[in-house]
Amino acid sequence: MDSNTASAEPVSDTAPDERSAYEKAPSDGQDVDPRCIPQNLEEPPPVGDDIDYPDYDDDRHEIWGTLVERQLEQLPSRACNAYMRGLDVLDITPNRIPKLSALSRKLEEQTGWQVARIPGLLHEKDFFTLLANRKFPSTDYVRNWDELDYTPAPDCFHDMFGHMPMLTQPDFADFYQLFGKAALNAEGADRPRLERFHWFTVEFGLLNEDDATRIFGAGIVSSNEEVTHALSDEVTTHPFDPAHITEKDYEVYNLQDELFVMDSFEQLVDGFRDWTKSRGLL
Repeated sequence: MDSNTASAEPVSDTAPDERSAYEKAPSDGQDVDPRCIPQNLEEPPPVGDDIDYPDYDDDRHEIWGTLVERQLEQLPSRACNAYMRGLDVLDITPNRIPKLSALSRKLEEQTGWQVARIPGLLHEKDFFTLLANRKFPSTDYVRNWDELDYTPAPDCFHDMFGHMPMLTQPDFADFYQLFGKAALNAEGADRPRLERFHWFTVEFGLLNEDDATRIFGAGIVSSNEEVTHALSDEVTTHPFDPAHITEKDYEVYNLQDELFVMDSFEQLVDGFRDWTKSRGLL
């Protein structure tokens, strides 16, 4: 399993709890990683060509290359066509950590999205406001060697390699903007429902394609272990159903044992639009 960039704060239907799933301690009693505590933006983040490129050392580029190469060995025949095309469009390779400004220009050409550079996990209002304005919030720092297999906090590998390729897909790109708009209108129990929807689609979504089940969720494609686990017999899959998804709890610190499978990205857009309208969110 890998990290997630969403920072919606759930409020339980039975017992109020305003922490996000990332702020809740693992089941083994470990302390919450401070990097998983959402923060507010104190000023508008740099967007597109206004984003400076960090002075990465060779070690950072080597970590990036190792992460990318490991995933590229597994993703062909497992990842959906839209994701693999997105990797090519964005020219994401093991050679060097990409510039956020360059990725932003390519996304804008494809679907009108831009990249905003953020310092880490965001509180929900800032996160959703960026999405609603077709701006994807991305970090620009890379995990350490001891976190190759798992980091609970978002890093630029998860953001660039996991999320951005799917934003080149028009239907998915439109859905993600709708998600941001709906989330800004959500109150009470609809907030954790939307967080669940994000988890089981954006982060851990599966797609029926070419008579097989393919992966597209960022939490799967950016995780060395989840790529094979998500398509194994150890996972129970359910048909895409917003009413089911939004009531299905999840836990971020373990491999996923239940996932949902869509038939198309059009189904994602239509299903989300219908569900949010029924809740008065759009």
